[in-house]
Amino acid sequence: MGAESDSIPGWKGAAGAGPDATVDQVGPRLRSLRQGRGLSLAQLSERTGISVSTLSRLETGARVPGLEHLVALARVHEVSLDDLVGVRYSRDPRLRFESVEQEGRLVMPLAAVAGGLQVEHAIIRPPQRGEAVPAVHVHGPEEAVGDSGSGEGVGSEAHDFEPEGLRTHRGYVWMLVLEGTVRLVVGSHDLVLNPGEAAEFDTRVPHWIGPAREGPAHVLNVHGRDGQRIRVRARPG
Repeated sequence: MGAESDSIPGWKGAAGAGPDATVDQVGPRLRSLRQGRGLSLAQLSERTGISVSTLSRLETGARVPGLEHLVALARVHEVSLDDLVGVRYSRDPRLRFESVEQEGRLVMPLAAVAGGLQVEHAIIRPPQRGEAVPAVHVHGPEEAVGDSGSGEGVGSEAHDFEPEGLRTHRGYVWMLVLEGTVRLVVGSHDLVLNPGEAAEFDTRVPHWIGPAREGPAHVLNVHGRDGQRIRVRARPG
């Protein structure tokens, strides 16, 4: 099966692996997703309805997950089935939709726009414990982390999560909240953005983006790493 299935047109698993190799990588990926969310096997069992013993066997590779397992796990982890098992299928090998997961944040690149803009869909998950980790877009190598944004000028409204530190790096971001609520701290500004609300800012200004309330938030980011911005050619009225 290995040699034959590896030749399936358009199949791309992790690091270009074929179906057999991808199946072998599902267990470790499931474990990584669970641990990234700070969940025990017992907690994940309660949320999915899958027994602890079955979850353990899925993660060790002793059992190949069925569709019912994958659907339940994808729903809890709030990822697509493709992202859950680490595969993509594309008839055009030039298309790349490789997700980046950082500290429980899932960033899915959607497109590279002419002029140097990057378009990303990010899912911001509340931390399972401790302070929220900053940033939902992928930062450049010159990124720096400063003090938290709890000082003068930052709003006094109570929030479920506090930033651990404001970050700075080269670039410019335009962001739109698709679902959930997002807290945005930029310099002395402290905002809560709801679905349909947008913000833009120079990322050289100390900033933090994180959850405002319990529950995940979905954000569309347009990021210019070298300061590129969206050019608005027409406005109403």
